[in-house]
Order: sequence, then structure tokens, then C-alpha cells
Amino acid sequence: MLKTFDLVLIGVMTATAAVTYTIKHRAELKLEEVHRLEAEIKLEEDTIDLLKADWALQSQPNRLERLVNAYSDELQLQPTDSTALVHAKELPMLKSEVPVPDVTEAKANGPSAKGATVASAKGAAGASKAQPVPAPAPRGAVEPHGAVAPDGGAEDDTDADEIETGSVE
Repeated sequence: MLKTFDLVLIGVMTATAAVTYTIKHRAELKLEEVHRLEAEIKLEEDTIDLLKADWALQSQPNRLERLVNAYSDELQLQPTDSTALVHAKELPMLKSEVPVPDVTEAKANGPSAKGATVASAKGAAGASKAQPVPAPAPRGAVEPHGAVAPDGGAEDDTDADEIETGSVE
């Protein structure tokens, strides 16, 4: 019986050694993959740094000015007109800011109740104020300091070139 027990122990030791070797081999493969990925990440970071440096060189104002002067006949670039700029107040409203129209009883009662609904809506208008739908102001109507007057001339020539900024909420 001792020989059978010895054979079982030898089999268990062999299986344990095989499992241990397999686990060790897989761990080494994963470690190699980690080193490969770290090298790829380092290469990408170096490439990003190189591209940032190249962009800084390519976008230098002196270089761009020389290129514009050299190719001015071919490019035919023109300065931007001050009338091409838009103030934040002139932009349309966000969809989230558009007021929701009031739902009347006309939908519930059908088309025959239209006259009654209009009459009740006129009576209810005095009791509860409906929010008016705001529209963007026309370009000549917006008058921040130094802006365009209704007659088309600038009110204050010293502030005519200022651009008023604001946030769109």
C-alpha cells in the first residue's frame, strides 16, 4: 500500500509543478505585455510632445506674417470687417430657454369648442400672464455703449471698436 501512496504523491507533485510552471509562464507573458504597453505609451507621449513643439514653431506670428506677405497675391486675404462680428445678445435663444406654450382645453374638447376656448383664454389672460416669446434684437437696435445708433452712425467713435462679451446662459 505504501507504493500506491507514493505513486499518488508523485502524481500530485508532478501536477502541482505543472500548474506552478503554467502560472509562472503566464505571469511572465503578462509582464512582457505590460512592458510593451509602457513602451508604446512612452512613445505616444514623446510623439505628442514633439507635435506640440512643432505646432508652437509652425504657429509663430513672425513666421505666419512672412508667409502671408510671401503668398499675399495667391491667398488674397482681407482683414475681417467689424460688421462681421456678432454680439452675444444678437444670438438666438437656446432651445431650453424657449417658453412652453399653454395647453388649452381645445385639444380635450375637440374643434367645436374652439370659440369657447378662445373666449376663456381672453378672460384668463388678465388673471395669469403668459410669458411672451422673446426674439433676438435686430443688429441696429442693440445699443451697448458706443454701439450703432438707429440712424446707422456710431454714437461714440472712441468706443466703436470695442467688442462687448457676455455669456449665453
